[in-house]
Amino acid sequence: MTAFRLAHLSDLQLPPPPLPFRWRDVASKRLLSRFAWRRKQHRHDQVVLDAIAADIAARRPDHVAITGDIINFSTPEEFAAARAWLANLGDPGGVTVSPGNHDALSARGAPEAFAPWRPWLGDEGADFPYLRVRGPVALINLSSAVPTALHLAQGELGAAQIAAARALLREAAERGLYRVVLVHHPVAPDVVSGRKELVDADALRAMLAETGAELILHGHAHEALLTTVPGPAAAIPVLAVPAASTPAGGRGQPARWNELEILRDGKGFRTTVTARGITLELTVEHKGSFVLA
Repeated sequence: MTAFRLAHLSDLQLPPPPLPFRWRDVASKRLLSRFAWRRKQHRHDQVVLDAIAADIAARRPDHVAITGDIINFSTPEEFAAARAWLANLGDPGGVTVSPGNHDALSARGAPEAFAPWRPWLGDEGADFPYLRVRGPVALINLSSAVPTALHLAQGELGAAQIAAARALLREAAERGLYRVVLVHHPVAPDVVSGRKELVDADALRAMLAETGAELILHGHAHEALLTTVPGPAAAIPVLAVPAASTPAGGRGQPARWNELEILRDGKGFRTTVTARGITLELTVEHKGSFVLA
């Protein structure tokens, strides 16, 4: 039987195109974030990101999952540029985007409900969570992206989204599908500081402990991580990857993406994770493989 191969990358933080001056940005979080970008822009290089994207394309996965922070300031110009980048990456039916806090940095002037990226969010429905079924896999796409105050990078799902996700997870379980939850912010406790956390993570974990899931994918921490949260019968593995645009040899973990091979194994599934990461020479190489317990 052929394995379903899912690529996971996160925190692209595409360099912003030239942005016009707008008075509304002076009174928003965008102004401070632009100063921060000038200080930290060397940590995100589109040449690195494009090398990661080319490697993913060469591996020809069945689907690509991106867990947020596609852009930086949530301006209309950035949404348009990111849409072009996503279109070059692949058909919207083969790529799913879960937005991050930078994608919702400020509500003022930003496209409502991430409208330019709508084809990459889900197949049906008007709002999160979205369900996408691809082969034996059910992608439950959540959005933790909300505008926040200065110096905060928190996320929030809200009770309605968590309740709707519960129903989707139950439906997917009844269909015998491998359930992958996509969300930008970490789900396990103590992964990031309080100013960066998912504020209703306790409610999400309680729901997952009841319904279960086979895997959770997130970003935000800019680290390669394997954590777990409780499920109804066994712990649910939670995977994260470093930012997909971070050069090797600089600050932060170098860019990496994970290839997940999901194979039916009797009545269950077997999942093999292969990490592929950027080098100083801007090539992408195998960094190791393991099987999820």
